[in-house]
Amino acid sequence: MRALLQRVTSAHVEIDGVVAGAIQNGLLVLLGVGQGDTEQQGRRLLDKILQLRIFEDAAGKMNLSLLDVGGQLLVVSQFTLWANCRKGRRPSFVEAGPPPLAKPLYEWFLRESAAAGVTTASGEFGADMQVHLVNDGPVTIWLDTDHL
Repeated sequence: MRALLQRVTSAHVEIDGVVAGAIQNGLLVLLGVGQGDTEQQGRRLLDKILQLRIFEDAAGKMNLSLLDVGGQLLVVSQFTLWANCRKGRRPSFVEAGPPPLAKPLYEWFLRESAAAGVTTASGEFGADMQVHLVNDGPVTIWLDTDHL
């Protein structure tokens, strides 16, 4: 699994001009499921996201986690995180998990983050979405379960 995290002061996702999910202080998580990904990888990724110390403490140091600051998550499915651009000029997405694998793992990730006590909003799997955010910092971090 791959995730692109953006620390935000606010973010929302629209589908056909209607807000599907919105958060205030927290993380926008663009989540991509790859071929052969599992809930075990999802657990490692979610734990890392929830405990990653990328929020500032009183001294201005990135020393607090999403859980520490009571932050929220906006999770948006993003198969394009699996783009392979090594050959030619058109990305290949063959490494992305097919919808029968990716959708259940995306939905599992949403349930598990909410079960961890985190306010969790989302887009809609497979929908054409417009994501709006105010990146705080800016702080943007790439995570890949193959490298956790």
